[in-house]
Amino acid sequence: MIPIVGIGAGLVAALLFSVVITGSPLAVLLYSAAPLPIFIAALGWNHRAGLFAVGAGAIAVAIALSLPAGIAFALIIALPAWWIAYLALLARTDGAGQAEWYPLGNLMVWIAATAAMATIASALVMTTDYETYRSVIARIVENLLAEMVRSRMISLPPGTTQAELAANVTPLLVRAVPLGIGASIVTTITANLWLAAKTVQLSGRLPRPWPFIPSTALPRQAVVLLVAGLATAALDGFVGLAGVALVGALLAAFMFTGLSLLHDLSRGQAWRTPMLVSVYVALVVMQAVLTPLLALAGILDSLFGLRKRAGPPPPPST
Repeated sequence: MIPIVGIGAGLVAALLFSVVITGSPLAVLLYSAAPLPIFIAALGWNHRAGLFAVGAGAIAVAIALSLPAGIAFALIIALPAWWIAYLALLARTDGAGQAEWYPLGNLMVWIAATAAMATIASALVMTTDYETYRSVIARIVENLLAEMVRSRMISLPPGTTQAELAANVTPLLVRAVPLGIGASIVTTITANLWLAAKTVQLSGRLPRPWPFIPSTALPRQAVVLLVAGLATAALDGFVGLAGVALVGALLAAFMFTGLSLLHDLSRGQAWRTPMLVSVYVALVVMQAVLTPLLALAGILDSLFGLRKRAGPPPPPST
């Protein structure tokens, strides 16, 4: 049963991954859901089903598209989903015989680390020469800037030509691309993990009790990792790219724990619902402003344990 479930999940994930070549908005949405079948297989059966899904999906993509595409599927989509699902179901027994499940905060750190590694893998699948990678990304950025100017999404500063704008902005954007990719992969993994776990829970197959998600806080070691990522980001080549990707991934993880902090501290308050609605609306319309603030809140919570000082104890797991 486990091999059949895993192979089926891998083939569905491969199909969702492969449709991105059409370039349509729906295809991009389906691509973002590619880890979901692997998560469901690994959480609902066990991690071996997830491994079967990894192998079946990678082989299917390699046959349907190309060997590099199969490798990209395995490194960027399938293996990260399998690994995070494996950690989510990791448990040990304490002295009283009670199961201690892998902490959500540690799991978020692993999601960030996995997202950083997937970002590096996506660059290396493209090319192993860093200058070639830079030139490819620079062309993409320049074409995007040109399209935004043509469609009047952005306006040229007075006295500045389009070529001058590209020359000034492109190097900065090329450097920031891994940061955005790392952050987006964290968001994709987290969303798919939650949706898969909720689906498996409703089916009655989830082995662990549903955790109290608002209590999620990253350990202090995550701040050390963030500082290390910032230091590494100053370097050149793929090493610097890895540092930038790690910074983006960790900031996204801290953003999620900043949201958890708001959910946790507002429990039982009359202003909870309007505050949370306002925050989520602001995340859509003012993402560039609110995301760093939420990440800062998550960092401060990791360093000083803000919710332990101000919030009520979490409810028992169900």
